[in-house]
Amino acid sequence: MPAPGAPAPGAGTARQVGRRLRRRPAALAAAGVLTLLVLLALAAPLLAQLTGQDPNAYHDDLVDSARGGVPLGSFGGISADHLLGVEPGTGRDLLTRLVYGARISLLVALGAVVVQTLVGVGVGLAAALGGRFAGQLIGRFTDVMIALPMLVIGIALTAVVPPDFPRPLLLILIIGLLDWGGTARMVRAQALALRGLDFVDAARLSGRGTLGIARRELLPSLAAPVITYAAIKVPTAIVAEASLSFLGVGVKPPTPSWGQMLSSAQTWFRADPAYVLLPAGLLFVTVLASTVLGDAVRTALDPREGSRLRVGTRKERTA
Repeated sequence: MPAPGAPAPGAGTARQVGRRLRRRPAALAAAGVLTLLVLLALAAPLLAQLTGQDPNAYHDDLVDSARGGVPLGSFGGISADHLLGVEPGTGRDLLTRLVYGARISLLVALGAVVVQTLVGVGVGLAAALGGRFAGQLIGRFTDVMIALPMLVIGIALTAVVPPDFPRPLLLILIIGLLDWGGTARMVRAQALALRGLDFVDAARLSGRGTLGIARRELLPSLAAPVITYAAIKVPTAIVAEASLSFLGVGVKPPTPSWGQMLSSAQTWFRADPAYVLLPAGLLFVTVLASTVLGDAVRTALDPREGSRLRVGTRKERTA
């Protein structure tokens, strides 16, 4: 039987997790927000076709060249043709650029989380099952990776990579391959706790090898903490992509990105506050929704935590 402090093998089914999530209004709201953002990002070409706007088309007649390119009209040039206004200096439609920017930001964040999860799980299992010397060596290397300044290294790598290399893929690889240390450390700790349990000993006595034990015994038990940690890392990856794009080493113009838009908006925040608030607001909402959903997934995958919370609430009420 599993020890009291260790996660039960295969604990929780998809149906049970879904039922627990549906009982949390905040989780449903966060999931709805993220679903809407993903749908808008996927439907960006259709939305551009419906509005008749090209995200890269300049409209010089919609900006005041005498004032340095400030959009004509109120609230950043909002009109029937441009529902959220236009970009200062260029007159490009802001709505289509925001939804196309969502594609880059979400794609890079999700891709980076997948990469860092795969690398972190592999390294963590190798550290837990590879013997004492291998575990210590991999552990020290993991500590070094965690201590490395990701943004500084990301800037250096983007400077030496050929300019024709796809920037979204480059950002996915940089964020994913530099930020797997936390996942590896968590997986190693969980795998070490599971390694001495009866069901793992039984598999070892039956003649199953190290890879078989990792695949058939440990990975199912590690699914819950790994999914939880991956959900929590999504907002971190979104912020990392926005930071690199803000610093000018992310996706290159004219491809839009929320971080890139914030970088160019810093010179317009007085003349056109909407140009700053819209991408910043979307970035804030996305990170907040991802954080809330990640916390809800963590609680749903660990029902013991929900029980502890309910017990604590009853004690407080009876005190």
